[in-house]
Amino acid sequence: MLGKTIDQLHVGDTAQFSKTVSETDVYLFAGVSGDFNPAHINEQYASGTFFGKRIAHGLLSASFLSAVLANQLPGPGAIFLSLSVRFQAPVFIGDTITARAEVAQVDSAKHRVTMNLICINQDEKQVLEGEAVLSPPKG
Repeated sequence: MLGKTIDQLHVGDTAQFSKTVSETDVYLFAGVSGDFNPAHINEQYASGTFFGKRIAHGLLSASFLSAVLANQLPGPGAIFLSLSVRFQAPVFIGDTITARAEVAQVDSAKHRVTMNLICINQDEKQVLEGEAVLSPPKG
């Protein structure tokens, strides 16, 4: 099953995905990415930072956007062409992050869709914003 084609996408279409970040998620992401920054995996080190405790990898939160785009909107078969993100606040273990994507522009001639992206935590605080350009699946 493929996601929405360029003709099925409209400015304002939205989708979202939520996940609570666990300690296991942080360790697995460190292992997969190779990012063993002590701010993520060492509680003693992290307690001395200005965050006061461990933070999740920023790209872990950004990867939740991939879940929205790959599984929902445009969905299966869509290919990333570019991704730009700005991290705005830390994500801590135990935070529930909701990744939201909204169609901002549909370019039928180039077969591209531009998506506005945000991630918010359980307190509705925005932790990330960005933009992605994708090629939706062909029908």
